[in-house]
Amino acid sequence: MRQLDELQSLIANSVADLKFPTYPAELYEPIQYILALGGKRMRPALLLMACDLFGGDVNEALPPALAIEVFHNFTLMHDDIMDNAPKRRGKTTVHEKWNSNVAILSGDVMLIEGYKLMMQVRENILRTVLDIFNDTAVGVCEGQQLDMTFETKIDISIKEYINMIRLKTAVVLGGALKIGALIGNADVRDAELLSDFGINLGIAFQLQDDILDVYGDPEKFGKQVGGDIISNKKTYLLIKALELVEGTDAQELDQWVTYKQFDAAEKVAAVTAIYNKANIRHYAETEMHAYADKAFAALDKLNLPEENKQYLRDFADGLLVREY
Repeated sequence: MRQLDELQSLIANSVADLKFPTYPAELYEPIQYILALGGKRMRPALLLMACDLFGGDVNEALPPALAIEVFHNFTLMHDDIMDNAPKRRGKTTVHEKWNSNVAILSGDVMLIEGYKLMMQVRENILRTVLDIFNDTAVGVCEGQQLDMTFETKIDISIKEYINMIRLKTAVVLGGALKIGALIGNADVRDAELLSDFGINLGIAFQLQDDILDVYGDPEKFGKQVGGDIISNKKTYLLIKALELVEGTDAQELDQWVTYKQFDAAEKVAAVTAIYNKANIRHYAETEMHAYADKAFAALDKLNLPEENKQYLRDFADGLLVREY
């Protein structure tokens, strides 16, 4: 079994070796720019990992893994336009460095380039792999639309929120693992189970991220504490609090959500106090562990050697931080 950091390094080197035309420069330079910004390369590494777990050839899985990485960066390029984001991984975003029209068109080409890479899989699994890739791509777009809709929608249920993060974040993990497993000659049942593992792990990971935003150590996790509270982001914690709190706490929470001008530190402290009083962290952690348990249940059913399953368990444990 190859280690995750080895697979991530392989992806990083292969991304750097990707060749694009030089003309027109305004179309292709933004693609090279965003791909060079780095990142953990986790999604394509998962595809390679899945292939390796089932005894497949990692080099054969490299083009579709690169397809996942190019597709992911395409979604980031377009998301940054929608969010008016000035920075991506500490660097100027494409639409700020060039303009929005350039970013839209370059992103469109990235999607096509992703398909060209994905089509390099074996002929006997090409149709199946493209179906998975199509479903994954549509899911991500649906999740992004729901996320934007939730910004202005008041009455959002926990079920709706879980579905949104499943689509926006988790389906890519599941899709990458499923494609990698098929390239590694896994049967359809095992590929589906590995996808279930990835999707449920992705949901658990996003729920953990919601918790860490409020309760995490900023030095350890490199995040601004309370950033979601400041921006009124519809996370599990806020949705659950709006559902549960009553009386003066509910009135105070509603006020903080509607205030246009406020002291950020005061808002974070006040909303966190409301969360604490309603035991919101406990509800969030319970939900997170429930999805982690679903991931491990799918893993247990896989027809793999125990050492390979343990590799996946260790990977999942590494993603799901136990101490905040």
